[in-house]
Amino acid sequence: MTSSTSSINPSEARAEDKHVIHPPSFTSAAIKKYFSTRFSSLFVSRDEYAHYTRSEILNPFKPLVEMNLHQWKFFLLGFLAWTWDALDFFTVSLNLHNIAESLDVTVKDVSWGITLVLMLRTVGAIIFGALGDTRGRKLPYMLNLALLVVIQIGTGFVTTYQQFLGVRALFGVAMGGIFGVCAAEALSDAPTKARGVLSGIFQEGYAFGYLLAVVFQRALVNTTPHGWRSLFWFSAGPPVLLIIWRYFTPETDAYQIQQARFKEGAMDKSSKVKEFKAEAKGAIKQYWLIIIYLILMMTGFNFSSHGSQDLYPTMLVKQYGYSPNQSTVVNVCANLGALTGGIIIGHLSTFIGRRTAILCGNVITCAFIYPWAFKPMWVTAFFMQFGVQGSWSIVPIHLSELTPPQFRAFASGVSYQIGNLISSASATIEATLGERFPIDGENEIYDYGKTMAIFMAAVMIYLMTVIFLGPENRGADLAGERKPEYVEESDDSEEKADIKEVDSKDSKEPGIKTKVQEV
Repeated sequence: MTSSTSSINPSEARAEDKHVIHPPSFTSAAIKKYFSTRFSSLFVSRDEYAHYTRSEILNPFKPLVEMNLHQWKFFLLGFLAWTWDALDFFTVSLNLHNIAESLDVTVKDVSWGITLVLMLRTVGAIIFGALGDTRGRKLPYMLNLALLVVIQIGTGFVTTYQQFLGVRALFGVAMGGIFGVCAAEALSDAPTKARGVLSGIFQEGYAFGYLLAVVFQRALVNTTPHGWRSLFWFSAGPPVLLIIWRYFTPETDAYQIQQARFKEGAMDKSSKVKEFKAEAKGAIKQYWLIIIYLILMMTGFNFSSHGSQDLYPTMLVKQYGYSPNQSTVVNVCANLGALTGGIIIGHLSTFIGRRTAILCGNVITCAFIYPWAFKPMWVTAFFMQFGVQGSWSIVPIHLSELTPPQFRAFASGVSYQIGNLISSASATIEATLGERFPIDGENEIYDYGKTMAIFMAAVMIYLMTVIFLGPENRGADLAGERKPEYVEESDDSEEKADIKEVDSKDSKEPGIKTKVQEV
């Protein structure tokens, strides 16, 4: 029987406790149980489906009704910064030829600026992620955007190739730091039902940034006396508004709770350093295997993104003879497909599970590899990126739910960027493979379609295997609330379950009042 001193039902207790991640166990029984549930865990029970209405499942925007002003504010701060960061990145990609002419170097030389960005993003993820988890999300957010402002202005004034490489190296550090902090800002306080679609919208800020870059490229580069430099100077303006907005905004509720608990622990130990070491040790003990898994997962995701995008414009123009305007239309449609897939598949992940939704996106990708590579047109590009970026859309929330709450910005950002670093050679790998299938070797025209199809098929096999075998923690408390510990006891006459709360918030309340509670 249930103890009269507790109002918590044992089944509810177990439901809450299931999101607590325990240190990995390598006993034969634990390993066998884990792998035997990889297939069955892809399916959501009927009891859980019963909690959702048909309207909630079919309408991606239905869960957004639960969002209040506070939650929208933080989501927009994260989304807009991530979007503009993507725009800043594509200002170089869209102007490779223009920059090469201005600096009197080759396009290949200028492309090293992009390679430097990809290589140094991990450094930024470590620096700004650590700041975000120890000093608050506001400071690294503002510093990161301020650095982007300075770098973009500086890029517009470079006069030598060495100066260009220097500012782009700094940009790589800044870009690497933005994802983890912005994802934590955007999703930490979001309602559970809205996390999937918000994750999709947030992640596709990258595709939206590309679309904005194309628009402003057409509007500024060929219509202003300074050409490509005008685009860089313009891109430095809007982040100033985000910095001002963030300055007058407090930390998220989730971070306030984490900090209150940290201060409580520091008081008990009479040292912030001891409390930080204790938290770090506990996080490593519980999450080390998951962090390794996340790096493997993000490697596959980044390979799928770069493998389907980097050489695609080159394939359209060189192999299939598309004009610049035709190529632009196809690539814009591809990004519209990414936005659509991000919203739909990201939303469905709330109901069918994160891993299942990712695998569904992967299946769509596999179905369109052949027509995308050998019959390129707007519709094949649309559905290819619908699948690729639809799967990608679940990454922010999947990372957030699997990483240590007190080190979320650091762990998610570093996992993301290490995967990106490993996959940064995607274009080089595809270009090297392409040389084995020449169409017109003298004019350096190769069968990029065949190369990219083979590459993407291999990547999909790898990614689907990793996702299928991986863990999931859908619905986890992103504030990292301490969970009650439930102990079952029995006496000589009958078994009874006495539910005891250990380390509950009622016994030691951090004593903070969040903005949501004030409202």
